[in-house]
Amino acid sequence: MESASASAQALREQIAATEARLQKLKDELAQVEASDAARYLNGLSLNGGPVTPQNGSAKWPLLNEEYQRYGRQMIVPSIGIQAGQLRLKSSSVLIIGAGGLGCPAAAYIAGAGVGTIGIVDGDTVETSNLHRQILHSTSKVGMRKAESAISYLKSLNPNPTYIAHTEHISPQNAQEIVERYDLVLDCTDNPASRYLISDVCVLLSKPLVSASALRTDGQLIVLNSPPLPPGNEAGGPCYRCVFPKPPPAESVVSCGDGGILGPVVGVMGVLQAVEAIKIIVEGKLAPSPEIQEGLKATPTSMLLFSALSPQPFRSVRLRSRRPGCFACSKDSGLSLEGLQSGSLDYVLFCGLASSANVLTPEERIEAAEYAKIREREHLLLDVREKVQFDICHLDGSINIPFSAFQGGAKAENDGKVPTWLPESLPKEAPIYVVCRLGNDSQVVTRKLKESGLDSGGKRWIGDIRGGLKAWKQQVDENWPEY
Repeated sequence: MESASASAQALREQIAATEARLQKLKDELAQVEASDAARYLNGLSLNGGPVTPQNGSAKWPLLNEEYQRYGRQMIVPSIGIQAGQLRLKSSSVLIIGAGGLGCPAAAYIAGAGVGTIGIVDGDTVETSNLHRQILHSTSKVGMRKAESAISYLKSLNPNPTYIAHTEHISPQNAQEIVERYDLVLDCTDNPASRYLISDVCVLLSKPLVSASALRTDGQLIVLNSPPLPPGNEAGGPCYRCVFPKPPPAESVVSCGDGGILGPVVGVMGVLQAVEAIKIIVEGKLAPSPEIQEGLKATPTSMLLFSALSPQPFRSVRLRSRRPGCFACSKDSGLSLEGLQSGSLDYVLFCGLASSANVLTPEERIEAAEYAKIREREHLLLDVREKVQFDICHLDGSINIPFSAFQGGAKAENDGKVPTWLPESLPKEAPIYVVCRLGNDSQVVTRKLKESGLDSGGKRWIGDIRGGLKAWKQQVDENWPEY
């Protein structure tokens, strides 16, 4: 037995050493690729001009394989080779977010033959991503998204230079990452990132294609195009021009909470690729000073998509740069120094936090502890939306959606006992509130207490910490996680 244990331990140590060596080799490869890409980027023309032929002294500017690969694209009259394919080949595009938007956008941008493609994402692939994030697969669950996306893109088109940025975009790294590219696609899913990306694009004079999607709807805007210096009224509006103030934090719903139909986010990502290709082919990446002087403000529009509407697409015309805009007006208070110093707190500006934390420890209960007292008389209030409640719910729970407690809705029903409260429930019987992750349940618990439903402290009202996700982890491993 001891001999077998020793052999097993030796094998474990050998595996660990091999894995450490493999990781070291991956790190060395990443450094080499990043160095090569940096040298390549430094030689690119921001105006998307012709590149030096890769086939030596041959008179054709592309390789034979490239003529075959991009031929169907080059024969489109508005594309061609000199003003189209060669501009694409000499350009560099940064895609921030390798999720539902970034995946289709990256696939079509790589397929079109853009010369250098950077992917920014600090997350890893999860099973819940796969119904919409088409560059990832079941075999890549647990892999970094940026690396997973690039492995797919290389199999699609090995010609471009791919750079993986396996970190989230932040005020501290935004300049270093963005300044190396000609064009940026915002494929993120939260307001704080959108304001940050827009700000750095204004400071570095980069056009920005921004999109978002939730449930069955999406929107698309091309920002900072043309990318003129702050104060130049001919420049395109930035994200702050369109949305001077962020939405209320409580109204911000992620795909994880609100849901998303895969083809919807796919449509918006494909449209981002279309706009990116248009900007490159039309030579709108970085106008020279001479061209800048003759430019005039052009109308900007927001494209809205609704999958369930009889007319799914409609366009809303927007104003040009907003006077007094914090980012792109002549009175701009934005600077790269301020960005890097951390003086601009985007999370605070948007009123967001990673999770709700509005209750004291005494007002919360662990899922495992709640499981032990389920037989006692009490009320379990599930505040997920009905569509989620119908997927799965704990026996005996009643469903009052979180949305019923928002806005002007009052839990106390103007001082009366809520209609959802069973008349048979004793006045001092506790009320437990549960949601999916343990955030909304805290907010509802606080509202119920403020309404006086706790009878001056005689009735205990609290939430289940971590929600139904914690129930799966602590109590029932077969609970369906969605």
